[in-house]
Amino acid sequence: MNRYDCMKTLADKLSDELVILSLGASVDEWYNAAPHMREASLFQQQLGCVTPEAFGLAVGLPHRRIVSLDTDGGMVFNLGILATLGNEKPENLLVIVWDNECYQSIGGPPTHTASRTVDLAAIARGSGISQSHTARDLESFDRLCTEGLAANEPFVIIAKVSGDVAPDIRRKHSDGREDKYIFVRHVEKTENIVIMGPSEHN
Repeated sequence: MNRYDCMKTLADKLSDELVILSLGASVDEWYNAAPHMREASLFQQQLGCVTPEAFGLAVGLPHRRIVSLDTDGGMVFNLGILATLGNEKPENLLVIVWDNECYQSIGGPPTHTASRTVDLAAIARGSGISQSHTARDLESFDRLCTEGLAANEPFVIIAKVSGDVAPDIRRKHSDGREDKYIFVRHVEKTENIVIMGPSEHN
C-alpha cells in the first residue's frame, strides 16, 4: 500500500479538521495530497511529539476533529501517549500511523515494527483504545478513515505502507517557523479566538 495514495484518500474526506504531522518525506506528500488543508496542517513536528500535540489540541478544542499523521518510528519513540489516550479517551482524535517499518528520512534502518513481533495496533488496544486497527490495503484504509472521522472515541489506524516516496511532487516552500504561524492564524480565524496576540508595551 502506497502512503501517498492513502493521503489522497484521507484528504478527500477532510474539510475543517486540524492535522498534525511529522518530519520526513510525508511532509511534501501531504502538502501535495491535501492542498485545501495546508493552512490547517501543522507540519514538521519532532519524533515522538506528533500524537501528543494532537491530543493537546483535541482536549483544547473538543468540538473539533483532530487528525494525527504519525509514523512508526515516532510512535515507538513515545508509546506512553497510547496509555494517555486510553485513559483520557478524547472523543475527537483520529491517529493514523504510517508504518513503513523503517526510519526513512535517515536512510531506511528498520524500526521495531519490521521485526513482525511488534504490533502497534495491539499495543494501542492493550492501552485501552478499543478502536485500534491495522490497514494493509487501500480499501480497508478508506473504510477505517470514514469510521475514524465519525467515531466518538479515540481511533487508531496503523497503515502498513511501502517505503516508496511519491515522485515528482512539489516541495513545501515554507519552514517550520512560518508553518507555525500559518497554522496558529488559521485556528484563530476558524475558532474566532486569539492565541498569539500583539505584544503589550508598558
